[in-house]
Amino acid sequence: MVLGKVKSLTISFDCLNDSNVPVYSSGDTVSGRVNLEVTGEIRVKSLKIHARGHAKVRWTESRNAGSNTAYTQNYTEEVEYFNHKDILIGHERDDDNSEEGFNTIHSGRHEYAFSFELPQTPLATSFEGRHGSVRYWVKAELHRPWLLPVKLKKEFTVFEHIDINTPSLLSPQAGTKEKTLCCWFCTSGPISLSAKIERKGYTPGESIQIFAEIENCSSRMVVPKAAIYQTQAFYAKGKMKEVKQLVANLRGESLSSGKTETWNGKLLKIPPVSPSILDCSIIRVEYSLMVYVDIPGAMDLFLNLPLVIGTIPLHPFGSRTSSVSSQCSMNMNWLGLSLPERPEAPPSYAEVVTEEQRRNNLAPASACDDFERALQGPLFAYIQEFRFLPPPLYSEVSITPSSTKWADSLVSSIAELPSCTTGIFKEWQS
Repeated sequence: MVLGKVKSLTISFDCLNDSNVPVYSSGDTVSGRVNLEVTGEIRVKSLKIHARGHAKVRWTESRNAGSNTAYTQNYTEEVEYFNHKDILIGHERDDDNSEEGFNTIHSGRHEYAFSFELPQTPLATSFEGRHGSVRYWVKAELHRPWLLPVKLKKEFTVFEHIDINTPSLLSPQAGTKEKTLCCWFCTSGPISLSAKIERKGYTPGESIQIFAEIENCSSRMVVPKAAIYQTQAFYAKGKMKEVKQLVANLRGESLSSGKTETWNGKLLKIPPVSPSILDCSIIRVEYSLMVYVDIPGAMDLFLNLPLVIGTIPLHPFGSRTSSVSSQCSMNMNWLGLSLPERPEAPPSYAEVVTEEQRRNNLAPASACDDFERALQGPLFAYIQEFRFLPPPLYSEVSITPSSTKWADSLVSSIAELPSCTTGIFKEWQS
């Protein structure tokens, strides 16, 4: 018998979104299929899958141990989030000489489903950095007797969602700084910088509105600028390695001596970047907005405003949350001053309904249907009379249930009527 060959081994995921990109978060079920295509018949010991998620950092540093000696120090650390294994075909045994338990797969395409659940605990977002990464993958291994295994690994993306609609991420960020330039024994005037942004949390694709005021009282020409920076921090063996990258920037107009520039919501767009990673013990990804003044021949004057790049965008009413909260105390004070201590009483019944209108309303209608004619007795006149009686005085009415004596009197009066008229009243009331 001529043994067949493995033509292809692929992995496909059952995507949860419309973009057909395998993206998951903690607690989700990852499912998919291992597709195997063979030409001819093959014997298989096992078809296994191995799913794993982990964060890993690694970097090296060169150190001198003397005048002629140098050595390299390696720093590595790893955190495992989950490790799942499953057998789709066959068994665990690896004895190639055993003829028992082999599975025969015929020529053609074959699909084998797999499924596993991600942990409920928070997972780090997938990330690729200079000295570390957070990766999630599924690996398929096809084992055959007397042959090397066929292996295939495919990664999928995990997002640990960050909702920017939380109060801490909707709070405004602001700061003020000032710097005085000195040249030998001469001192020029100060350069002052004030900046503010509406909130701390943003999502990729949004634009940050920057409100700033730059005043140049020095003798030099300065340039106001703004930039978004990403800071990657890697931790291993008690050491930390940091990498800072420019994400986006903008430039204002040059300011000569004695000039002032104001930014009334100058826009700086956030490009597609990885979300912040705040819960991983060995990798941390943070963002900041730096508003600064470029001063030739001197250290720049800068303000750092922290940012958090999230995954859940701003709710339609979220943009008003900070402004509403900031005005809450002012509105409460205004309400306390404008509202009187006791509400004004409503107009009296005589001012609203005249005696002539009341009598006209008590007069029966000239054209009534059969049901209305049945009610043209003493009971109907009593109900009509009660409906148009004036209400009690405003000072006598309380909003508590104890002030329902007038309603109780109606109920007791109806109870004293004959049983036949009581049935008519219930039918009219419905």
